[in-house]
Amino acid sequence: MARESQIPIASQEPSRRFAGRLALFYAASFGMSGTHLPFFTVWLRAIGIDASWIGIISAVPAATRFTTLPIVTGSAERRYSLRGALIATACLTAVGFAITGSQHQAFTVFIAYVVTCCVWTPILPLTDAYALRGVVRYGLNYGPLRLWGSAAFVAGALACGLLVDIIAARHLIWVIAAVAALSATVSFALQPMERPKVAATTAHGAKALLRDRGFLAIILTSALVQGSHAAYYTFASINWQARGMDGLTIATLWVLGVLAEIVVFALSPRFTLAPAYLVVIGALSAVARWLIYAQEPPIAVLAVVQLAHSLSYGLTQVGSMSLLVRRLPVNLMARGQGYFAACSGIVSVGASILSGIVYGRYGQGVYYLMVAMALSGALLMWLARHRLADHPQSEASGG
Repeated sequence: MARESQIPIASQEPSRRFAGRLALFYAASFGMSGTHLPFFTVWLRAIGIDASWIGIISAVPAATRFTTLPIVTGSAERRYSLRGALIATACLTAVGFAITGSQHQAFTVFIAYVVTCCVWTPILPLTDAYALRGVVRYGLNYGPLRLWGSAAFVAGALACGLLVDIIAARHLIWVIAAVAALSATVSFALQPMERPKVAATTAHGAKALLRDRGFLAIILTSALVQGSHAAYYTFASINWQARGMDGLTIATLWVLGVLAEIVVFALSPRFTLAPAYLVVIGALSAVARWLIYAQEPPIAVLAVVQLAHSLSYGLTQVGSMSLLVRRLPVNLMARGQGYFAACSGIVSVGASILSGIVYGRYGQGVYYLMVAMALSGALLMWLARHRLADHPQSEASGG
């Protein structure tokens, strides 16, 4: 990652303290995702909600990313209170999942989940913005910080996979709520950060971001590639369970992908390819992955293909974050992450709803829709690669 805008590095101790506490919060937050992502839809099915409603409910997090999320991230940035916003949203998320778990009708689950997602979905972009400020402030690398979240996702998925064979599926929501409460507790340990120095030329930078074609190419490409995972996130566990796989097997399949993703995050400081090329490779890997998924491969092949998550998700994420940290001024990190997440939400909400409709009619044929999305993302980033290479800093930064 570029270091042109880096503030002089302080002593090693503040850097280690910042990194350690952030890694712990990443771990707690993604530990909850590890219980939620593979098994929330299993819980929905267990309480009698049909595929169409599951598709709609699964689209809620994506919908809040382009509605309430930009408001939360923008407010946190204006108030210079990323840490405070993270504490508030983490605590409210824990309460929200407890309320969601007490509902059993499709509409009431939907309403409770909408409210919960309004405070839950801002956590990741706020955390990434907080992390990227640390990258600039302390000279850290994003990948090694972020890998602890992936490692905790593995632990959460495995734990929930074991529990799904011990407790009734209708009780899985309480596992998710419990880990959300742990995340809320850990948020209080995050290290406060000083207010960044803002140059006069950046005063109107937030609006300039939306006129920056390079920035728009970054967020739209990421939205298409990451959004192409919608069918996988929503229906993979349901499909695998229908094929007779037990909870531990399902969790293991999820874990294989995330373990490979951890390797990518750990090795990312050594990558020498330009970030735009990393994103293209990640997008093309997604194309190949979804083509294979559409064939409903046997479990041995499925296990191998799961390793491609390291590229379709991990490499795309590393490349996108590298592009953002080069292009965004430090005082616009939260706003940029908000736009990034909003674009992702707009694309993902459509993909999730369409996935529910297509899966209900064509089953695994839904992955051909995902192929088209990932391929579009690869093409867009390929066309934008020279613009991103020639202009390493956003027009919004005044540099």
